[in-house]
Amino acid sequence: MRKECIVLYETLKTELDEGVLTLTLNRPDKMNAYTVKMNEELLHAYREADSNDKVRVIVVTGSGRAFCAGMDLSEGGGTFASEDTQEEYRDIGGQVSVQVYEMKKPLIAAINGAAVGIGLTMTLPMDIRIIKKGAKIGFVFGRRGIGPEAASGWFLPRLVGVGKALEWTLTGRYIATEEALVAGLVQYESEDPLEKALEIARDITANTAATSNGFTRQLMWKMLGASHPYESHLIESRFLHWAGNNGDANEGIQSFIEKRPAFFPLTTSDLPDFFDK
Repeated sequence: MRKECIVLYETLKTELDEGVLTLTLNRPDKMNAYTVKMNEELLHAYREADSNDKVRVIVVTGSGRAFCAGMDLSEGGGTFASEDTQEEYRDIGGQVSVQVYEMKKPLIAAINGAAVGIGLTMTLPMDIRIIKKGAKIGFVFGRRGIGPEAASGWFLPRLVGVGKALEWTLTGRYIATEEALVAGLVQYESEDPLEKALEIARDITANTAATSNGFTRQLMWKMLGASHPYESHLIESRFLHWAGNNGDANEGIQSFIEKRPAFFPLTTSDLPDFFDK
């Protein structure tokens, strides 16, 4: 399959190669600083990718030496001001985080450089985070007179525990990448995060079923709010009942018996919604 550009954007680049969509934040002259336009384009790109059965895995990275240096502060002190009422106002980063949370496609963050503020919180709803050794990262909101955003109040404590989440956000200090790895904020520290991300993404596309991963991704995130393990048991049972009567399970078992690669017939679009019940 040839590489292809999915959609032309102002602030993003996209490239699809054998099921792996590489989505690159593309404002290198501004260290990929976050803007309203970038937010709109990310929302569009994520929705398009989640509905495109050619896309199996999404890898998000940055162009140039930074991943995302935080919100574009070129408007100065009024950057976070809004004419909306408090009831109407919605944090733009949170819009993207909720979109990512709802997706069925696995997402991998290849954090190739500085990731500060929204540049770091935007990765929290993703499934795997790989960071460049020594990259400058931090939840610096308190040092700018604002507070956590992008639904990080929900995601961050679940990833690293409330104690570490509070320490990092209350001090606003920069976090050593080794500390981030030990705390579980990232899964890998690498000299080439994109190369490692693509290695993992290709392993997923080559060896797993889209239906299995679509279900598993939603299961792991949504069961974080379950009050009892029985809730997970019920949903897992529904999926296994469905899977057992469909082609992916048959192919997965037959390929194992026959000692050959699996060629799963179904796509994410074939997956029912097991969570809206």
